[in-house]
Amino acid sequence: DEEEETIESYYDAIVLAPGFDLYDATEKKEYGYGSLEGVMTGIEFERICSVTGPTGGEIVISGKTPKRFYFIQCVGSRDRQTGARFCSRVCCMYTAKHATIVRDRVKDAEIYVSYIDVRAYGKNYEEFYKNTQAGGTYYIRGIPGEITKGDNCLVVRVEDMLSGELREIEADLVVLATGVRPRKDTAELCDLLRVDRDEYGFIRTDPIAPSRTSAEGVFACGMASGPKDVPDTVASGGEAASRCLEYIGGQ
Repeated sequence: DEEEETIESYYDAIVLAPGFDLYDATEKKEYGYGSLEGVMTGIEFERICSVTGPTGGEIVISGKTPKRFYFIQCVGSRDRQTGARFCSRVCCMYTAKHATIVRDRVKDAEIYVSYIDVRAYGKNYEEFYKNTQAGGTYYIRGIPGEITKGDNCLVVRVEDMLSGELREIEADLVVLATGVRPRKDTAELCDLLRVDRDEYGFIRTDPIAPSRTSAEGVFACGMASGPKDVPDTVASGGEAASRCLEYIGGQ
């Protein structure tokens, strides 16, 4: 029964932490997301793998445990067609994590990962990726051109850039590693506070002071200013808080 009201308050500094959106995989018609059963996004697969998820952490799709998994990276990242030429930074590692989870939970699983380049940002990330590969995950350099429905399976058509071979790989489940985007309301927020954005729509910040924006007393953290993983996002929040204290103390 509460009624809407406008509250006017005064503050010395503001921190913007709007978060991010994920690329809409339905725009990639060739991958069949939303129309082909067995094609899902990385965040949906993350939910299935979670112990608090609908299957209690068991990898079960439509009552069955898939045996053949195909992960596609850079869906909506580093892609001129979608207008996002930037790397989303998190996709390579969360795909490696998902492949490792599958290896641990599904006996005799067949796992493929398509990639452009593996970008293992962060301490020990390269070692984690190498261990995933050594554990039996097949990495194919090349992004699939099409996913179609086969006989009780999905068929992924991909050119292996290292061998030059055009392959058709059967899979029970295809997982799309969707890239990140600025939140849709970031533009409205920036217009309201007179904050500049970069060419991709993220909040523009100072390279030397990563949380400082173009507006005095307004700071940004997390993926507001661009793609970051969890450790970098936490560090970004701490840096923004420090800049606020510095700014308030200097008034």
